Amino acid sequence: MIQIAVFSDVHGNLPALDSVLKDIEERGIRQKFCLGDLVDFAPWGNEVIEKIRSLNIPCLMGNHDERIAFDIPVIPLSKHSEEETEARFIAIDHSKKHITEENKRFLSALPFHLKLNYKIGNRHWNIQLVHSSLTSNDTYLYESENDEVFSDMLKESQSDVIVMGHTHLSFVKHFENNGWAVNAGSVGRSKEDNRLASYLILTLDEENITPEIVQIAYPLEQTLLGIGKSGIPNYYAHFLSNKKISIKQ
Repeated sequence: MIQIAVFSDVHGNLPALDSVLKDIEERGIRQKFCLGDLVDFAPWGNEVIEKIRSLNIPCLMGNHDERIAFDIPVIPLSKHSEEETEARFIAIDHSKKHITEENKRFLSALPFHLKLNYKIGNRHWNIQLVHSSLTSNDTYLYESENDEVFSDMLKESQSDVIVMGHTHLSFVKHFENNGWAVNAGSVGRSKEDNRLASYLILTLDEENITPEIVQIAYPLEQTLLGIGKSGIPNYYAHFLSNKKISIKQ
């Protein structure tokens, strides 16, 4: 049996990342992979990057990582309210100003996606890791998507399971051909009602792949205090605490 942990969308939330890494360690899981989006929306972008680097955790380039690494302009999204749009511009500008040049170079060299192959007995398992899809790191694929969307991705990647993040909403879908599509959720900016830090454990044996979404609490007050002391809008503190949102400082 082999177990791997996959997590995504830390978004500068170091207390959440530390809690997830501690949980993974306590479970005795040695292999860890990150699907990207290390930065924006909480004040520890540099510390998160440096922790991923120091632990040699393979990491993909999320859309936020790419934006910060290459100073890509921020484009308003139609799905966002006026309040969130204003907060988003301020928060991303904060990252652009505070992420070090060394860490930006690290982000710029991250791979777009990663294919894993594990051999257990006579069985090979192929696991495709992406931030959001095979062709984009900024495509929103939800559990409600037609099954063919995920089946086509599995076929194209020639994989048994495809693991993604980006939407901050976890799900597990199993198809008749025994393929899996899994969203690992978000470590640092969950959009689920419980706002817990989320990650994925994949257990592999010679017969099966078993995905498990793990959701854990973390020192939320520490994150809220950190946001409050930074130049990041309180919109994101209210969001994480699942309270009525305001960007007023």
